[in-house]
Amino acid sequence: MTNTLRIIPLGGVGEIGKNMTAFEYDDAILVIDAGMMFPESHMLGVDLVIPDISYLLEHQDKVLGIIITHGHEDHIGALPYVLPRLNVPLYATKLTAGLIQVKLKLNKVRDATIHVIQERDTFQVGPFTIETFHVSHSIPDGVGMAITTPLGTIVHSGDFKFDPNPVDGEMTDFAKIAELGARGVLALLSDSTNADSPGHTPSEQVIQDTFARVFALADGRILVATFASNISRIQQAIDAAKRFERKVCVIGRSIQDNVKMAVELGYLQADPNRFIRADELDDYSDSEILIVCTGGQGEPTSALTKMANREHKQVTLKTGDTVILSSSAIPGNEEMVNKTLNNLFREGATVYYDRFLDVHVSGHASQEEQKWMLNLVRPKYFIPVHGEYRHLVIHGRLAESLGYRRDHVFIIENGDVVEFDVGGKGHVLREEVSAADVLVDGIGVGDIGSVVLRDRHHLAQDGFFIAMLGIDMRTGEIVFGPEIETRGFVYNPEAESIIEGAKQVIRDAVTESAHDTGLSATLKQSLGEYLYKSTRRRPMVIPVVTEL
Repeated sequence: MTNTLRIIPLGGVGEIGKNMTAFEYDDAILVIDAGMMFPESHMLGVDLVIPDISYLLEHQDKVLGIIITHGHEDHIGALPYVLPRLNVPLYATKLTAGLIQVKLKLNKVRDATIHVIQERDTFQVGPFTIETFHVSHSIPDGVGMAITTPLGTIVHSGDFKFDPNPVDGEMTDFAKIAELGARGVLALLSDSTNADSPGHTPSEQVIQDTFARVFALADGRILVATFASNISRIQQAIDAAKRFERKVCVIGRSIQDNVKMAVELGYLQADPNRFIRADELDDYSDSEILIVCTGGQGEPTSALTKMANREHKQVTLKTGDTVILSSSAIPGNEEMVNKTLNNLFREGATVYYDRFLDVHVSGHASQEEQKWMLNLVRPKYFIPVHGEYRHLVIHGRLAESLGYRRDHVFIIENGDVVEFDVGGKGHVLREEVSAADVLVDGIGVGDIGSVVLRDRHHLAQDGFFIAMLGIDMRTGEIVFGPEIETRGFVYNPEAESIIEGAKQVIRDAVTESAHDTGLSATLKQSLGEYLYKSTRRRPMVIPVVTEL
């Protein structure tokens, strides 16, 4: 690989979330982001999904560090699981570093080295020269970057939009982006999330106006649900509470920690006297209360979802409450969001969400802004990233509409490798690197694979059937049992004939093969055939044979 530059997406292409990209030159690897993704509906029992870092672990001595573009979960969520195995320095802006520290502390990850960087910083990591530039997004302190290597400069946009009126007052750094373009850029990796949205993404100012309208109409308590890391949206909610003289109660461990950190660092402007604790809610009238919490994605453990399910210990919803879901459903989360919405309406709340009112605007560029980014950077090659496959293809076609040759637009997926030679010519190696989903379930990381998921689907569809018996191996007779236990298969009191028939199948199988080493396998096959014939269902059959 001497004198070769390789770009390796380990997550974040062909999907929303789980962003992670490696840049490799000679004996050095630099990583951008380490995010997580919500599990898809077929991933039963899975808490979250993170990138496969096996390639980085195989070349651990080459990995020089991880640069984080901003503090949203899809860019930092995998760090608690990555850093214990790949303990390399992190580079992040001040707020992003704060969000990372909160997350690592919550997950009891210690000894992380975080270098705080600034907008328009220039610093060296091995053979890579990094230049950062500010980008507007739905969180302050977001950056894109130029990565200059001996073979050319790669620009990574980060998540961005061209907001003329951002909450933090910091617009995208057009001047720096144009300067990079004037120097010459080998390739641009650019955010594709909204590639199928024509026009321009609305300004965050829209949310401020919507909040004002909703707050003016609400007589009871107001609840705003958003991401724990969405500091800009939290600021807007606090600003609205100040304008309409409401106290602010922040509910949920992660969002409380983030708010405390952001206030201390100066990224949230709020009077400390405006905040109240959950146990103080009854000290104020409903018209004086704003509750800020997580749950905009219907996450089962989030505060709003627990409230909607009547499971929250501190807050019970009631008629007259106004709930604002200030987010849009991430692909794959629609079912959970809809369930939460239904439960909120069932509790008598007035609910505002993105299909009903402008309570959320995207933090990602739409088509006209994406074209603008391309025209500013003017790269030789274009690589759409951060989007599902259709977004990448549409973004690629936008580039072609601006005059880019099709063979200079690389539509890639996780595990593909974009390789540039010493002459700056690029090509794609398909599925060159392992980049499978790594599933996190409780404290288990990566131990839930396709076999376990298949078993979970099997159990969910047809339940299980356990047959327990003891065999005297000298005589071949059944000493005790057979005893039957089922769950999710049939209701035992109403299925006596099926259970008795299964016991007879067991007795017959034992009579024929009690001394065989494969008795358990025989029982499993015989019972499986009998149960399917009797019920047209295929439960998981588990014979438990005790030899006496």
